[in-house]
Amino acid sequence: MKEDLPPQCLIVDDNRVARLMLRQFLEKIAVVQIAGECEDAISARKVLQEKPVDILFLDIEMPGMSGLELLKVLPEKPLTILTTAKQGYAVEAFELNVVDYLVKPFSFSRLILAVERAVELLRGKDTQLSQISPDFLFIKERKVIRKLDLNDILWMEAKGDYARVHVPGKSYIIHSSLRLLEERLPSPRFIRVHRSYIIALDKIDYIEDMVVHIHDVAIPVSESYRDQLLQNLHLL
Repeated sequence: MKEDLPPQCLIVDDNRVARLMLRQFLEKIAVVQIAGECEDAISARKVLQEKPVDILFLDIEMPGMSGLELLKVLPEKPLTILTTAKQGYAVEAFELNVVDYLVKPFSFSRLILAVERAVELLRGKDTQLSQISPDFLFIKERKVIRKLDLNDILWMEAKGDYARVHVPGKSYIIHSSLRLLEERLPSPRFIRVHRSYIIALDKIDYIEDMVVHIHDVAIPVSESYRDQLLQNLHLL
């Protein structure tokens, strides 16, 4: 996404009425620009090869190639919001790191939430992890290099190719995998408790039924990380 330009989006759906309704909704939101429409995934693939977009609104069940099949063959995937009449594809969809999964008929307010999430992730593309020292890390947020004190970090969570870093009253989305953060953050000060979560050990309020609670937020502990967490708690 070029700075100061609205995100470009592509609508892909074999149903003409569904495309029209989505277009009308998006025109009301006005924070994105509609770059085009396609009535099937095969056509969409050709369009994306010639003219990449920022956000893809994608139906799943279409003739010739499904929306999920399209995502699997795209070398560079736009941020994708799935729009489908079926709920049964949700697990497979989120394994492909889609931004959101909207079940038709969805409301205007529900679409707004999905678009806001995608736009926030797009902004995160311009937020890079710069450096981590024993006491702080730097993140580059567009033209601003921001210093984050490690003592302020509560937890981090995976968001596809991004990570959300939570501090009191605020969070930052950075273009870094959770794996990279885990490698670079001091251990055991920060510990992985789930494939999607790293927590600050000293920020734990309590643990109940292997769910960590930090600032009234419940964070699951997966079985594979349970023993490591317990070892680092130094229980009496």
